[in-house]
Amino acid sequence: MTSPDAIVIGSGPNGLAAAVTLARAGVSVRVYERENTIGGGSRTAEVTLPGFRHDICSAVHPMAYASGFFQRFGLADRLDFVTPELAYGHPLDGGRAGLAWRSLERTADGLGVDGLAWQHLFGPLAEHADAIGQFTSTSLFRVPKHPLTLSRFGLRALEQGSPLWNVRWRSDTAPALLTGVLAHAIRPLPGLAPTAAGLVLASYAHAYGWPIPVGGSQGIVDVMAADVVAHGGEIVTDHNVTSLRELPPSRAVLFDTSARGLDRIAGNRLPAGYRRKLSRFAYGNAVAKVDFALSGPVPWTNPELAQTGTLHLGGTRADIARAERDVARGRHPENPYVLVSQPSSFDPTRAPEGKHTLWAYTHVPAGSDVDRTDAITRQIERFAPGFRDLILASASKTAVDYAAYNPNYVGGDISAGDVDLLQLLARPVASLQPWRTPLAGVYLCSSSTPPGPGVHGLPGWNAALLALHDVFGMTTPPSLAPVPNL
Repeated sequence: MTSPDAIVIGSGPNGLAAAVTLARAGVSVRVYERENTIGGGSRTAEVTLPGFRHDICSAVHPMAYASGFFQRFGLADRLDFVTPELAYGHPLDGGRAGLAWRSLERTADGLGVDGLAWQHLFGPLAEHADAIGQFTSTSLFRVPKHPLTLSRFGLRALEQGSPLWNVRWRSDTAPALLTGVLAHAIRPLPGLAPTAAGLVLASYAHAYGWPIPVGGSQGIVDVMAADVVAHGGEIVTDHNVTSLRELPPSRAVLFDTSARGLDRIAGNRLPAGYRRKLSRFAYGNAVAKVDFALSGPVPWTNPELAQTGTLHLGGTRADIARAERDVARGRHPENPYVLVSQPSSFDPTRAPEGKHTLWAYTHVPAGSDVDRTDAITRQIERFAPGFRDLILASASKTAVDYAAYNPNYVGGDISAGDVDLLQLLARPVASLQPWRTPLAGVYLCSSSTPPGPGVHGLPGWNAALLALHDVFGMTTPPSLAPVPNL
């Protein structure tokens, strides 16, 4: 086996984005993956019963249309997606629900006295979603290209991320609907960092919708891997890299690992000062997940919730904030926040005819070994009485299980690093080019770098562009567009 020009360690979406970019530039690239299948956080498998296909980590993909990398790559032209008109929903007791439609106007109409406030909050953000995406796709130390849009975004983040977050609202439905999205970041609420991340996701819901890949999230990494191979790259599975010494000679090495993984593999070849910074990079709290195989659709008390691919469960804004504070204090909430996806309602390939899959996770303290199947089931049953009777089988993963499944998920932290304000600025170090390490030719391209967690490929794209510039003398980004008949 000949030595490649570049090596990528890890075949998650970010590692494959780096490999695609390098291969498209004519650089010979080899990807090493420790597992026997590619995908990282974007795998799909039968984990409950035969014929029921479950997404192991990510399920719904707000960044599939919004990511600058995926836009260049033409992901929507390579893979079929279903984009529900109802992007996400939030059930409340008594059969009420907040509904976030792709149409901002329809969403506002359903929020009653808070409809106009919702429209004022998200109108400018949804209208300029591309500009927001450009700013949030790279290091926050960069000078923004759209300062007016950034200022609008910043003022809204300051409001909803502070104790003033209830000032604009007059009922409980709209703030609960928004809080369900803000809670994705696994941080105490209100808080500036989770609010910024949540406002981006909620803006994309109105600008693009929240798409679901037909067949499962595995399809995203499969089309990326196919492009790597089509342009001369190699992908080697069942190969766990534990040291740089194990690798064949190459001019560049890109790490789709956590910052801790970079330190472990590169070791004392990294300068001591940089290693100290990596050691101070903090990891956040975690998730516990349950996949369900169901005999029928979930019987939501509010029937409109059957029309959405994503639901946020947990009750009112105050209820969810209380649950997230419990997690931050090392507790398992009695009334947890639960994120739910029901892809088989839109994609019949996920389950046998008439049957359904359901994806659900909740937040837990880092390193938790507690099975949360019962807590998640109770929270779903709260808003969908009779749900228990539909369960044919379930499969649970604790935070400890997730850490074992993927070393990037330190303690079960699926974000590969806490998403607080400091670590949005210094991820994993404060730099205009945080993907570049002090070791020549070595780059970090995982969610431990900007813009952080999510299936968007942007850390890989950013790191690969740096490698092309630094190592290979290329200053023009390669075209990533689909090539007909290739």
